[in-house]
Amino acid sequence: MCKWNDTKRVKVKIPADLSHTRVERWDYKQIDFCIADIIEALQKGNINMRGSCCGHGKGNGEIILQDGRVLIIMAGQSN
Repeated sequence: MCKWNDTKRVKVKIPADLSHTRVERWDYKQIDFCIADIIEALQKGNINMRGSCCGHGKGNGEIILQDGRVLIIMAGQSN
């Protein structure tokens, strides 16, 4: 997992209830670098999300989907 503030700029859909405009919109946000490619792929696949965090080595990461499901990101084992 990456360190805090190690991010990549990713275009994401902001749900209306999380948007300051109260309208669904697209915007660029800083996403944890180690999961940014996953976030980009989900967005391209029209999978709507509410938030994400990689865990920064202190715990499992997660991607919170708009429908309430949570994708857990577990660190792989190194050999």
